[in-house]
This record gives sequence, structure tokens and C-alpha cells, in this order.
Amino acid sequence: MAKTFTREELKKYDGQNGNPAYVAINNRVYDVTHIPAWQDGTHHGNKAGLDLTDVLFNYSSHKDRVLAKLPLVGQLV
Repeated sequence: MAKTFTREELKKYDGQNGNPAYVAINNRVYDVTHIPAWQDGTHHGNKAGLDLTDVLFNYSSHKDRVLAKLPLVGQLV
């Protein structure tokens, strides 16, 4: 069973100080830790540990390709 995350719990996965970098998209939590573009938990001004649904769907032209490559680690509740 996939792990569940509250928004508060997700904030801990910010890619800082050795923590993994997770982002939420459509209530699914993905691991971006090993994606070079997410080094240090940031990518184009976006920060890991947050729900980036609006950003991805409103401003990303490559959302389907990106999501297909990311490991799913849980669900945002």
C-alpha cells in the first residue's frame, strides 16, 4: 500500500539537508530526488515538498512526459 502524506508531512521532503525531494501532482506524490533538474530541491523557482498541480498543468508543456518518468511514492490526503 502506498504511503499517505498530509501537506504538512510533504513539506519535510524538500530536498534540503539530505532529505528526499517529493512533489505532489493531482494528489499523487512523486519522488524527484534523483532528477538532475531538481538538484537542491528546486526547479525553475518551484520547490519540492509542495503540491505543484497548478504549476504543472498551467505552465508546463511537457507534463505527461515528466510524470511518466517519476517514481510514485504515495498519495496526498
